[in-house]
Amino acid sequence: MRILLTGANGYIGMRLLPVLVEAGHEVTCVVRDSKRFTPLPHLLNNISIIEFDFLQVEKITPVFKGKQFDAAYYLIHSLNDQHGALVENEKHAAQSFVEVCCQTRVKQSIYLSGITNAGHLSPHLAARQTVKNVICKSGLAYTIFEAGIIVGSGSASFEIIRDLVEKLPLMIAPRWLNTQCQPIAVRNVIHYLSSCLLNEKTLNRIFEIGGPNVLTYKQMLLEFGKVRNIKRYILTLPISSNTTSAYFIYFVTSANLALSKQLIKSMQNNVVVKDFSVQDIIPQYLYTYEEAIEMAFKRIEQNMVVSSWTDAASSSLAHLDINEYIEVPHYGCYQDRKWVEIDENKIEEVADRFFGIGGSNGWYYADTLWHLRGLIDKFLGGVGLKRGRRSESEIQPGDALDFWRVLLVDHKNHRLLLFAEMKLPGEAWLEFSIVRNKYRCLLTQTATFRPHGVAGRNYWYFMLPFHYFIFRNMINRIAGRKR
Repeated sequence: MRILLTGANGYIGMRLLPVLVEAGHEVTCVVRDSKRFTPLPHLLNNISIIEFDFLQVEKITPVFKGKQFDAAYYLIHSLNDQHGALVENEKHAAQSFVEVCCQTRVKQSIYLSGITNAGHLSPHLAARQTVKNVICKSGLAYTIFEAGIIVGSGSASFEIIRDLVEKLPLMIAPRWLNTQCQPIAVRNVIHYLSSCLLNEKTLNRIFEIGGPNVLTYKQMLLEFGKVRNIKRYILTLPISSNTTSAYFIYFVTSANLALSKQLIKSMQNNVVVKDFSVQDIIPQYLYTYEEAIEMAFKRIEQNMVVSSWTDAASSSLAHLDINEYIEVPHYGCYQDRKWVEIDENKIEEVADRFFGIGGSNGWYYADTLWHLRGLIDKFLGGVGLKRGRRSESEIQPGDALDFWRVLLVDHKNHRLLLFAEMKLPGEAWLEFSIVRNKYRCLLTQTATFRPHGVAGRNYWYFMLPFHYFIFRNMINRIAGRKR
């Protein structure tokens, strides 16, 4: 089946994509910036990529001319509107999507929306309601799923709740914390989205989807703490201050201010499923909120608890594709991503350089600064740079590498992923990989930083000038370009 996947680099899109590919579908991904689209390497040879902005309606015909799809997913939505034009922009983007579907003869459009059964809607939910109206009135066959909070590692709600619970022993919050919602595990959402493809029973239907638990936001925070074995105390006051709450979320969590404001407004509305008819058409086991949290942390632990990767190298799990289990977070993170085109005949030579990084081999550029950073880390009580690496020529998951820990070593797909164990106001990953298609071959180097509050943000911006020179020259040296 030929599938058009918009928002392919979003939270849901990145999780839905491998499911569609593994089911044998031909997937065309639509993204605004292909340079920021980083699917797993083994997916690149099985997908097509179109760079297109749905707010630029005049470019639809030249971009999509001659193309044809069986179904199209609309997974475009912004929480980060800072100009008050959220609803209008969403409307224009949805209208462009409808035009694309008509031009490419799409048989089914599929949209993931939010539950909008409340009387007074926040701008965020009003925008989703507007998109739903555009799609329903388009004359196209549609399937629309409306969800409340989606729980999964890396999701906005999960990371904000995690920040609040892990950082604050006592929370004093406004009355919106007593608003009801019905969280759903991301795994359940992906199953609904993938199982409705050209299913006649789902055509021209709107389904509300949610998990088995109806909880207040206060209960969600307390339950999260219970799963993590953290005792927390929450006092709710009979007041409601959106501005104060938004700034509180901004300073305590990794969410930016625009996102914080939109979420706070949305949390005034109850988002509870009133019609569970979807279970008659697409039956599946619905994970509880507690189970969803536990599954999310299992994914995180597969990033963090590196001993499991060392064991896996010689265990019964060795046959698994490790790429499927390593996931660097995107939400609430800063990234410094650089890439250099390399000669395809030098792939192994370039890969050997980044697999050999650190220890006595050094970091290919500004080693003095790397050692200075190691001394600072030791002064702060960290591990420093003296651990080196176990072997100059070999590297395995679980190895210490200076002040990094090796999470993934994939020689087949030419990928190395490191996690920082130095003292930081946040969490950091450094990844090297080689990506190729029939046109070119790229060495990519991605530094990802998930800040903890204001201190983390300040740290990132303070380090930007150093990153510019160090990372730029480092990737050029690894690629074999002396600078």
